[in-house]
Amino acid sequence: MKIGIVCYPTFGGSGVVATELGIELALKGHQIHFISYSQPVRLDFISENIFYHEVAVSDYPLFDFQPYELVLSSKLVDVVKYEKLDLLHVHYAIPHASAAYMAKQILASQGINIPFITTLHGTDITLVGKDASFEPVITFAINQSDAVTSVSESLKEDTYKHFAVTREIQVIPNFVKIADYQKHEADCSRSVFAGKDEKILMHISNFRKVKRVEDVLHVFEKVRKVFPSKLIMIGDGPERTNIEKLCRELDTCNDIRMLGKVTDPIQILSIADVFILPSETESFGLAALEAMASKVPVVSTNTGGLPEVNMDGYSGYLCNVGDVNQMVARIISMLENESTLKKFKMQAFEQAKKFDIEKILPQYEALYNKVLNK
Repeated sequence: MKIGIVCYPTFGGSGVVATELGIELALKGHQIHFISYSQPVRLDFISENIFYHEVAVSDYPLFDFQPYELVLSSKLVDVVKYEKLDLLHVHYAIPHASAAYMAKQILASQGINIPFITTLHGTDITLVGKDASFEPVITFAINQSDAVTSVSESLKEDTYKHFAVTREIQVIPNFVKIADYQKHEADCSRSVFAGKDEKILMHISNFRKVKRVEDVLHVFEKVRKVFPSKLIMIGDGPERTNIEKLCRELDTCNDIRMLGKVTDPIQILSIADVFILPSETESFGLAALEAMASKVPVVSTNTGGLPEVNMDGYSGYLCNVGDVNQMVARIISMLENESTLKKFKMQAFEQAKKFDIEKILPQYEALYNKVLNK
């Protein structure tokens, strides 16, 4: 198959999943064409089956804002026509699904049929989508898709709840490539970040309000009073300044390493003892899954799709949103006994195996064939 993958090229989960999916499809012999405004951060894989098409947006004096959706639609028409694509797989509803619909109509007028599949990842529904000004477009674009998938049952339910969607939504969860995590298991030395008797806590996110990153610092401040510990924070975003201020107030800055944006966190994840994800909401929780694949138990909130990923009492623990003390108690219960911690680490890895790409990829291939054979 010749497949066009439309995604955001950034560090967010939707872009990461879309890129990794395309790479794995290329390894299976499919021809993959990535279409975005810049090269995806995870697209560092060279293959004869992978192509990248940049959506170049020029500044027009007439527009206050760049007309990305229109330029993307035109680019999709161009790539479909001249690369003879079989289908488009667009990740994130805004503006990719609506742009794909427009491209489909333009191509239909030229006698070319191009089906498109829309994958819903989260904030396109749970945050952006709830804005009344976007609702009609999102609802229409989803219903006009030839197939729709969501990354969790929770997101599927949210979509039906907030939008008048008549299209069937198939749940295909996010994934990891377990083999990659086994390969990098010992690449990063703990001694770079922590002393021999210190524990390492870790958090990865885009540092937005919804991630409740301040809770991570409050949890760490309490845990370090019981166990000598270090906190590694990966990512960047609007809450970065507030976090730096808070760590000074808590007098924990000397024990916190802020690594910023890391293209591939696998090596660093492998040295952590516990991963903390206190989000207000998560449609899936890819960061939690990546931690589990690195044999790191996760203490997360019990919101959104997280209970579908993190099994309470097995791969880690689920806690109520904002309940710092509960998170602290759960972390301490794992850290106070080495055999208990080791058990949780292995159980986290076993849970992650359920989301191995080898189990997920055939679901996408089956969906592609189903759409093409309609």
